[in-house]
Amino acid sequence: MKQINLFGKEFAPGDDQKYTTKIGAPIYEPKNKQPYLLELCDKSKTHRLMKEIEASNLSYDEKNFLIDAARRHTVFNYEKIADYYAHASKEMQQLMERSALVIIDFEKAIEYGYVKLSDDIRKQYLEEYGE
Repeated sequence: MKQINLFGKEFAPGDDQKYTTKIGAPIYEPKNKQPYLLELCDKSKTHRLMKEIEASNLSYDEKNFLIDAARRHTVFNYEKIADYYAHASKEMQQLMERSALVIIDFEKAIEYGYVKLSDDIRKQYLEEYGE
């Protein structure tokens, strides 16, 4: 009986599959040194766009919208973020988790809405692995 994987490709049981149902979390070992906050992200493109937006003749509301959108171009260094997290205060760690800068606990990721399973995937998982 043919089945369809998450990528829409048909396969029959026993076919060589490129994808696995095995789920494993990456393990990260933090460094001994906490990086500086300025090392955690690169805002160069964001700042270039913001300068162009500020220099434009657009309305105040248009500029604010584009400035909000320009922040999407900030590049985060998640390895350094993980190092910073390991040395941060409890309050900072909790807020970093809430912002999904680090995901420590799968249950919290679901609670905060960062991981959502469709009913079909959930049912398939339960059939394969049980409760």
